[in-house]
Amino acid sequence: MRSYGPGRAALRNLSTTALALTVVCIGAVPAHAESVRERQWHLDAMQAEEMWKTSQGEGITIAVIDSGVDSSAPDLQGQVLKGKDFSEQPGDAHTDTDGHGTGMASLIAATGAAGPDRGSYGLAPGARILPLKVNTSEGYKNHAEAMEELGADIAPVIRHAADSEARIISISLGGSKKSSELERSVKYALAKGKMILAAVGNSGQGGNDLMYPAATPGVIGVSGVDEDARSMEKAQSGSQVDLAAPGKNMVFACAGAAGICGGSGTSAAAAIASASAALIWAEHPDWTANQVTRVLVNTAGGPRNGDERDDFIGHGAVRPRIALKNPGDPGDPNTNPLPGPYSEKKASSGEKKTAKPGGSEGADDTQPAAAGEDDGSESNWLGYGLATAGILAAGGATGLFVRHRRRTTVPYGPPPPGQYHNH
Repeated sequence: MRSYGPGRAALRNLSTTALALTVVCIGAVPAHAESVRERQWHLDAMQAEEMWKTSQGEGITIAVIDSGVDSSAPDLQGQVLKGKDFSEQPGDAHTDTDGHGTGMASLIAATGAAGPDRGSYGLAPGARILPLKVNTSEGYKNHAEAMEELGADIAPVIRHAADSEARIISISLGGSKKSSELERSVKYALAKGKMILAAVGNSGQGGNDLMYPAATPGVIGVSGVDEDARSMEKAQSGSQVDLAAPGKNMVFACAGAAGICGGSGTSAAAAIASASAALIWAEHPDWTANQVTRVLVNTAGGPRNGDERDDFIGHGAVRPRIALKNPGDPGDPNTNPLPGPYSEKKASSGEKKTAKPGGSEGADDTQPAAAGEDDGSESNWLGYGLATAGILAAGGATGLFVRHRRRTTVPYGPPPPGQYHNH
């Protein structure tokens, strides 16, 4: 993704592949308009301010492998560690070449320091960001090279993150080539007790190819949902999807004169899922990554039809508010609840997944909604199971195509026309 001035093209093909969200700058907030915080619909839907009474992610460091993080953004001042630059671009880890990394860091840990009108908040404002800068579009000759080389290029960066103080590694990037170097680095990080989350990509209405590292065993693949708690139509689907999080019409702090940007994509969803993990881990600092993962999975708002998972939202949308109030049994600290290295399916103990907690908050947190049910209240946004896209099979074709979903009333509409759009 990238910030652009008026009239410039968006990031072309890379906006849906190597970079999983395109950033668009938003102009100054007009007088009497909603504040930036009021436009951050996902914080209201997830009941962030209620969660912050329990946890803000304090003591948790999240490594953001991306285009760099501009620590001069007001809402990120004091939140960004030194980091390291692995790219071939000018500057250092605090030089953001295209705005993507700053946006992701803001969704995670922004503090609202820009003031009551322009201040934005991350879901885990008490967490710290370790920026690990890598090549994005400008570091490659063309789109094809970026897709081929990205996985191998970020492998040593994941190893660096594994050796750092960061507990969580957040990656809102993806390439199409499976890499043995990448797989080894992921295994190394898992053995070091790290949690790795990555965006699954935004070509769900196109090729829907597997994207790495999201499809790498051991990585938590994150898809996106919209204001209606429905899976995003452009998000990629498949067995690599483990969880989902808000990803559409997101507003967040960014670098530059505007200071506020917006965008839609699974990049944002991966950042929100990473922040959700930080909230839980801060409250339970003695848990392992496997236990935090298990609680995220067990408290997720799953598919509306009652299935344990599907290929569009995985086990469901993250609900850290449920996990903080009633996490349930975190289970075996040494067994990963998801497919991949050290997973429960491969564990010799025969451990079974624990039942999903959440009943103490009432039926609206545990029961699937009837088809089309929506009373427009914020409290129901992640209370019910989620509606996901259907699959259209055409003459034996192997591709999956997402059916357009019927729209319903949303609690928060998109920003005013002309100021913000999706790519």
